[in-house]
Amino acid sequence: MEFMALLLFLVVCGVLLLGYPVAFSLAGTSLVFAGIGILTGTFDASYLSALPSRLFGIMNNQTLLAVPLFVLMGIVLEKSKVAEDLLTAMAQVFVRYKSGMALSVVFVGMLLAASTGIVGATVVTMGLLSLPSMMKKGYPTSLACGSICATGTLGQIIPPSIALVLLGDVLSGAYQQAQLNMGIFSPDSVSVGDLFVGAIVPGLILVVLYAIYVLFATPSDLSNEIDETEEKVNVFGALFPPLMLIIMVLGSILAGFATPTEAAGVGATGAILLAFARQKLDWDKLKAAALDSTKVTSMIFLILIGASIFSLIFRGFGGEEMIHSLFEQLPGGVFTAMLIVMVIIFILGFILDFIEITFVVVPLVAPVLLTMGVDPIWLGIMIAVNLQTSFLTPPFGFALFYLRGVAAETIKTTEIYKGVAPFILIQLGLLVVMAIWPEVVTWLPTLVYG
Repeated sequence: MEFMALLLFLVVCGVLLLGYPVAFSLAGTSLVFAGIGILTGTFDASYLSALPSRLFGIMNNQTLLAVPLFVLMGIVLEKSKVAEDLLTAMAQVFVRYKSGMALSVVFVGMLLAASTGIVGATVVTMGLLSLPSMMKKGYPTSLACGSICATGTLGQIIPPSIALVLLGDVLSGAYQQAQLNMGIFSPDSVSVGDLFVGAIVPGLILVVLYAIYVLFATPSDLSNEIDETEEKVNVFGALFPPLMLIIMVLGSILAGFATPTEAAGVGATGAILLAFARQKLDWDKLKAAALDSTKVTSMIFLILIGASIFSLIFRGFGGEEMIHSLFEQLPGGVFTAMLIVMVIIFILGFILDFIEITFVVVPLVAPVLLTMGVDPIWLGIMIAVNLQTSFLTPPFGFALFYLRGVAAETIKTTEIYKGVAPFILIQLGLLVVMAIWPEVVTWLPTLVYG
């Protein structure tokens, strides 16, 4: 049975690498293995009776209702040109300073991460608007490309983040299961809001480290001349509305006034009202935003359904017991087990995206690590930062694809790869810091929730 579980995992990874749709690869491959297992007597068919309740639970999950709302919020803000105005405004603020353009990219990336959270839209927008200006001012190609790609991925760790919503839901179930395995029949819970709070300090540290790097990496002989032909915007008018929206969404969660799902509803409504007030959104654009949100949400939920089928059948083959036994036999206990999981996730980030890793790998290893006493919030943020690197690691990093699609043909792909390397090292450095000092993650949740 354990051999079948390992073979199932390897075949699923192989099918994903061949480029087949993720949801159908997970569900189809797993059901084929279940059929083989039933015929060979290595799989108990009664496991499949749990599928209807599992799928109904997914579609009835109130936490996951935040996904379409946050997606709609981000798409509306992207279509209303908030990102463009932010970039122009920040460029005006920093234009006279060394590294001014690079710093504006970093800080706009932070603001967009906290307001839209859509990596593709952020990278494309900054690639179209900032990359030509940075090249014109004399920035090294690798630095310009690397800073745009890296800051675009901040939406993965700075809340409200779709990645944290999905991770929070997976870890919530895994934490309760781990406590039941330990004989705790009144289990504590971990929520998406807990991960949001835990991610704030690491996210801000990452922004500061990015800013320090671009300050030191920027050549001293850049042109500081102001381009009078560039469009000017009202800095206060460009910055204040998105900041207020961020405060409304995150502030309501931190203060305990709203759950992440309720805050997502506030954010989506606020984004629509803001876009209409700026006269940057009409009914056609709103309809397009709703359609795009529906497509993204359908894709995520379909993958989640496929992953649920995979995890159930993997468990039916004894895969969870196999992983638990393997981790218990490792020398070094929790440290070695955590290190191996982090290395596996980092390596898989070269070939799989964060959704696939979240739904395939995390449900398999999280219950075992949590049973070994790992803090669930710390584990979630460690995984989130690790998954963030999957957007930057060649050859399949999505941020690299997004920038390659809008960058000039004269910019070599190798320059983009070279540019993201220092930022990947920064993210790995943050992982080391959080591993040595878990309080970087757990301090704020403890302060807020006690």
